[in-house]
Amino acid sequence: MMKNLPVLERWTRRTVFIYLSWILVVSMWSCHEYPPSSMEDRALIPLPVSVESTGNYFQLRHDIKIYADDRDERVEKIGEYLAHLLYPATNFDLKTETTPGHRVRGHINLLLQDEDDEELGEEGYKLEVTDSYVEISAKEPAGLIMGMATLRQLLPDAIESTTVQDSAWMIPTGLIIDYPEYEYRGAMLDVARHFIQVEDVLRFIDYMAMYKFNRLHLHLTDDQGWRIEIKSWPRLTEYGSTTEVGGGEGGFFTQEDYKKIVEYAALRNIMVIPEIDMPGHTNAALASYPELTCDGVAPELYTGIEVGISTLCTSKEVVYEFVDDVIRELAALTPGDYFHIGGDESLVTPLEDYIYFVDRVQEIADRYGKKVIGWDEISHASLIPNSLVQYWANVDNAVRAIDQGAQVIMAPARKAYMDMQYDSTSRIGLHWAAYIEVDEAYQWDPVQLEEEISREDIIGIEAPLWTETVTDLKDIEYLIFPRMPGHAEIGWTPAEKRDWETYKGRLRQHLNRLDVMGVGYYRSPVLEE
Repeated sequence: MMKNLPVLERWTRRTVFIYLSWILVVSMWSCHEYPPSSMEDRALIPLPVSVESTGNYFQLRHDIKIYADDRDERVEKIGEYLAHLLYPATNFDLKTETTPGHRVRGHINLLLQDEDDEELGEEGYKLEVTDSYVEISAKEPAGLIMGMATLRQLLPDAIESTTVQDSAWMIPTGLIIDYPEYEYRGAMLDVARHFIQVEDVLRFIDYMAMYKFNRLHLHLTDDQGWRIEIKSWPRLTEYGSTTEVGGGEGGFFTQEDYKKIVEYAALRNIMVIPEIDMPGHTNAALASYPELTCDGVAPELYTGIEVGISTLCTSKEVVYEFVDDVIRELAALTPGDYFHIGGDESLVTPLEDYIYFVDRVQEIADRYGKKVIGWDEISHASLIPNSLVQYWANVDNAVRAIDQGAQVIMAPARKAYMDMQYDSTSRIGLHWAAYIEVDEAYQWDPVQLEEEISREDIIGIEAPLWTETVTDLKDIEYLIFPRMPGHAEIGWTPAEKRDWETYKGRLRQHLNRLDVMGVGYYRSPVLEE
């Protein structure tokens, strides 16, 4: 027995050494914040159609490459966009290389599918993560962009940081099959009531891209300001852009600014839809060119927030020359399918004159190759084929449009307007339509909202942000977050998969990501319940 003691002591010392070494390794690994090993545990918004986890990880490292399908040159640009998104927090200079449609193990792959998968459609995707590769496959490049948005949310929240973070960048493994419920998933930004600077519009687009929105409706003109350069009518911006609500200095986009916005959005699969609101909401234009009025007298520039105070003179031929020039110049700058002609709240335009005007303006837009969108009031006119009507207030107007064969964009003010106050204590916002808390913004179904409007009548949804009380990016963030992610889920996720209680848990977790981004969102008490 005594002779065995040295051996026992050596064994004990060895055991202690191994144990302490194990503790050291564990403590070193615990310095890194790992995401859950289950994809289902990530706060994915919008919720995908199908998620299957396999319980392992893929680690994003500095030597990873992004392999882009060489059968479409757009895919390589998408790969470069992904590398750009991942760089600030990781400091990984991920290289994008092309591949002839084949997966490269050990790396991230962006591939176009050989088979024709009708279920996925134009924006659907498959995202497969294993311990040895990541693959996003889609029928079209748009689907790859949608898959990238999901991959981004599978990474730790720290990926949203603008400074380098100490993280192992582990991605949970599994398979996601996903596609949108609605073709049209939009957000509107009013840059007319208060002018919004280009860099803030681009940031708004970034937020949209995070949640798979695909339509940016820009409300470019209103009583308070004309915000887009029209070279054939220069006084619109020389004079008509020089103020805003409350009497600020206003501003406008040059055509080069506008091109930048359009191109930035397109890379993120977002189509820009310009709106020139008419025949009402036109005081800035009338003040710039008195020949557009019926009496030839220019009104004063307007800095209030009342509506229904102005109208183009619908009986004057010069008005249609003006409209033709504006649509012609903007159509040339806008590669998307649509042109929004406004048409809402034209309270001082006699109905007969209003109908005549909308009929003629539709023809002009059609002549320049654009499908017409208008607020639901335009259904009083005879709608041309392929028109879309934006339901915001009056269901009878929407039904009248449907009876003419038009589809409807659901943008109900009482549910979807992001400029409405959350409650009476909200620091900015209006409440003429409703107070809209985070749960109210989420708990509505486009198909169930109005019994007269059925699923086949609806092309999609839109969440507008009017800017009577909004002056800068911080104001924008306060009003759209945390409501915007919910509107995105309504547009993307099938209704049967949406549930407030489970969404609330995901949104709570998702707020950590917004904190990393430095977003100044509204701290909703509803999320604390």
